[in-house]
Amino acid sequence: MDIKENISLAKHTTFKIGGPARYFCIAKSKKDLIRAVKKAKELNLPFFILGGGSNVLALDKGYNGIVIKVQSSKFKVQNHNSKLKTVYAESGVRLDSLVKLAVSNSLTDLEWAVGIPGRIGGAVYGNAQAFDIKMSDIIKSVEVLNVKTLKTENLSKKQCQFSAKNSIFKKNKNLIILSVVLKLKQGNKEKIQKEIKKYLSIRKQRHLLNFPSAGSIFINKTGGLASSYLIEKAGLKGTKIGGAKVSKKHAGFIINTGKAKAKDVLDLIKIIKQKVKSKFGITLKEEIQVINT
Repeated sequence: MDIKENISLAKHTTFKIGGPARYFCIAKSKKDLIRAVKKAKELNLPFFILGGGSNVLALDKGYNGIVIKVQSSKFKVQNHNSKLKTVYAESGVRLDSLVKLAVSNSLTDLEWAVGIPGRIGGAVYGNAQAFDIKMSDIIKSVEVLNVKTLKTENLSKKQCQFSAKNSIFKKNKNLIILSVVLKLKQGNKEKIQKEIKKYLSIRKQRHLLNFPSAGSIFINKTGGLASSYLIEKAGLKGTKIGGAKVSKKHAGFIINTGKAKAKDVLDLIKIIKQKVKSKFGITLKEEIQVINT
C-alpha cells in the first residue's frame, strides 16, 4: 500500500480543519483496509479509520499515527426476486451512491440519506439519522474486523447495540466496520423521487451549504428537545470564536468561516454547552468525533 507522510487532514475532512497525519494511506478495498490495520498493529502505531470526513474534527497538532482513509466501493442489490431486498455495501461506499442505487431499483427507506456527505461505514458507526429516521432502521448485519484477533466477524443488528447516535462501534474501538447489509423494501419510483426532492429542499433551507462544517455537532435530541432548538433559545445563533461560528441558519451546526482552528471549534462547543446547561439544566452531548492522539 502507498503510505504517505505528513498529509494535511484539513484536506480530507468536511470541516477543512486539522494539522498533518504522521502517516496516511487510502484503502481502496476491504482487503486494503484489513492489510492497513494489520500493518499499524505490526508497527505498534495508533490508527484512525476515516471515511468521508464528516462528523469529525482533526486537531491543529495533527495525528501522531496512521490515518486510514476508506474508499472501498463495492455495492450491489441482492435478493432480486423478493419484496424485501438486501443491499450489500463496503464501508467506503458513499451514501449518495446508495441512494441512487435504491432509486434505480425502486427501493424505499433510504430517501432520508440524500445529501448526507458521508460514507456508509461512518453512518453505521454513529447510527446516522435524519428526519426522525435512523440508520439502524434498515440494518440487517455488519461485517467487522476484530482488531484483537485480526479475524472477521458478522454482527446482527441486535449485536450492534444501536441507540441514539450511538453503537457498539463507538464503545468498542476493536471492531472495524468492513461492510454492511441493508434491508430495503420495494417501492414506487415516482414516490421515492418525490420524497428525495422534499428532503433535499429541506436541507437547502436549513443548512449553509457554502461553508465547511462537520454536520451536527451535538446529538439531535437531549431531554426530548432538539439540540438546535436549545442552542437557538440560548441566544447562540451567530456566536463566533476565531473562524468558527454557530450557523444562523441551523443552530446545530458550527461552520468554518474561512480560517477556523480546531481550538476555535472546541472553545465554541464549550461555551454552547455551558450556556445551554445554565439556561435549561440540560447537558448537550457531542456527536462529533475528535481525531486525537
